[in-house]
Amino acid sequence: MAGLEGAEQPRQRDGVTAIRWMTAIEDEQGLKALELFGDPSLEEVRLPSRPESAATARRLTHSVIVRQWTLPAQTAESAVLLVSELVGNAVRHTGARVFGLRMTRRPGWIRVEVRDPSRGLPCLLPVQPMDISGRGLYLVDKLSDRWGVDLLPRGKTTWFEMRVPQPGSR
Repeated sequence: MAGLEGAEQPRQRDGVTAIRWMTAIEDEQGLKALELFGDPSLEEVRLPSRPESAATARRLTHSVIVRQWTLPAQTAESAVLLVSELVGNAVRHTGARVFGLRMTRRPGWIRVEVRDPSRGLPCLLPVQPMDISGRGLYLVDKLSDRWGVDLLPRGKTTWFEMRVPQPGSR
């Protein structure tokens, strides 16, 4: 860096250690969530419809995407944000006692589903800069490649899909 040869530069080692430590904690929490609740990539995982279940759903999503499917961290970050929004809607707006989380992968795509017993459809509303709520589906719409709602005989499944790299592609 021109002109800064004698200046003390920040030590990167501390930041890298902190990042690794946080990732290890998150990884451990994700593994514990898989043990306690099950693997949403194998079968639907049922979680209590409480605000704290959003953290469990995020951990499960991250663990499946990063550890099992070995997809990029950026994919996991986006999916974790979106699953949090769908779970938040299920908890806040349905009055359900439980909701279901399911994840599937096919070549070039992942799909995350949140099922609840309400047949009330979510609404994508216009978002204004000063709005303090109502951005959940807006984020889902902007960050996913596709999303939708499937009505069921008893409830609905709200889902999103994201394109992902296929194994062996660069």
